[in-house]
Amino acid sequence: MNDNLNRILLKGGVTSPGELKDVISMLEADGLKEIYFGSRQDLLFPLRPKNERTLESFSKFNTDIIADRNYQNIVSSYVSADVFEMTHWLKGSTYLYILEGFDFLPTLKVNITDPKQRLVPLFSGNLNFIASESEDYWYLNVKLPHWKSGVFYPVLIYSWDITIIAKKIDEIYEDIQDVEELFFILSKNLDTNNKTIEKELVVPYLTFPYYEGMNRMGLDQFWLGLYWRNNRYDLAFLKEFCGFCLDNSIGKICITPWKSFIVKGIRKESRQELERLLGRWGINIRHSQLEMNWHLPVDDKDALELKNFLVRNFDQNDISTYGLTFGISKDVGKRSHFASIIIEKNNKPVLVQDFEISPTYNVIHSENFDPNTQKYKIHAQDVDKIELPGLLMELSKKYFEQLGKVIQKPSHKDKTTNKNIDILHQCQSCLTVYDEHFGDEKQGIPMGTNFADLPDTYLCSVCDSPKSNFKKNKVSLHNPNI
Repeated sequence: MNDNLNRILLKGGVTSPGELKDVISMLEADGLKEIYFGSRQDLLFPLRPKNERTLESFSKFNTDIIADRNYQNIVSSYVSADVFEMTHWLKGSTYLYILEGFDFLPTLKVNITDPKQRLVPLFSGNLNFIASESEDYWYLNVKLPHWKSGVFYPVLIYSWDITIIAKKIDEIYEDIQDVEELFFILSKNLDTNNKTIEKELVVPYLTFPYYEGMNRMGLDQFWLGLYWRNNRYDLAFLKEFCGFCLDNSIGKICITPWKSFIVKGIRKESRQELERLLGRWGINIRHSQLEMNWHLPVDDKDALELKNFLVRNFDQNDISTYGLTFGISKDVGKRSHFASIIIEKNNKPVLVQDFEISPTYNVIHSENFDPNTQKYKIHAQDVDKIELPGLLMELSKKYFEQLGKVIQKPSHKDKTTNKNIDILHQCQSCLTVYDEHFGDEKQGIPMGTNFADLPDTYLCSVCDSPKSNFKKNKVSLHNPNI
């Protein structure tokens, strides 16, 4: 992302038309005419000399404007609720209640998502809360900045504990070396309503959805997705659009990670007025999927030019990319884009830094073309720009050949085959865990004491339940990659 951009953090990618209209008015007062959308569902705008005055004015609108890169926006799949398939118990209001509880600016990337949708990435954060089949409980996949890979927390997290757990981890994460240590510290310091994991998370294999245009939502409502191919959203149009939403009792505007936005709950009787508004502004909807499924660095003209070159080649050769997603990255090896196929632009060799030479690229793709696997394979390295269309067409054909043949696997290793298994004992009354690695300091039980060696008089440190009330659980805690 261009570092000369300020960010407006919209928790979970959700804003109200009134709040957004106020934000736009302030940006217009500062002389701006357009704004960008970011991959973490935030808004971005150029840093200008007058911005200091503008930033001070924002406090009354309860909007977080951040130039400091240490703070992160919270990502959520609220945007997909009631639009795409959902976990049976998860509602739009659930996201809003959880997001409202975040009374701090996180330095870690927090994702709160439904595994039954594909529009919002599940694992692109440091703390990835993913809805389980148990009502109001979430898996937590943790990948702290100094860890090499992600690992699952050993219990499910209660909806109303997400905020306090995220806040505590944000405070202590720099000194945490593995998930076992994290679990011990949180269990010791927080009173949370955890639940035993009864089955592994299985993320369904989904094709990427079409997220633009006017679409039916229930019997008498519609949702609208709007996308600008250059990610430069006209402030004057957005301001008038917010006015339409306010006049027609539309409560929320949702930013997607794909630099577009979705508005839900448009009444049938409001549709004609909205279509007139879009027509007056010459707003095109129903772009080709060839160009809508791309992640690009914000305000990067070279990346946009490369994307347009590749899309033109797809179009000329009648290539289908339905269900695929693409990313263009300048950070070789970082894999920061949530995409099926990533084109990495290589850095110039040191010896030729002062010379004009054509850039070279690497082409990689995720396992089974599913970004949620978090595993990538190299398809080609150090190739010229002219070779890229042919390579991407090869991968497109490969994708469709394997489509429908993918075998669903748990998102972490099965407990019966994982060699890194810990045996924990959990109180069935309050879910407190006894871990032999740490013992029980409160009751003078030293580290390394097996549960079987505890005296029969041992009681739960939290609720005083007897030793017989503890149940044995197998939990995968040790991650050899950390």
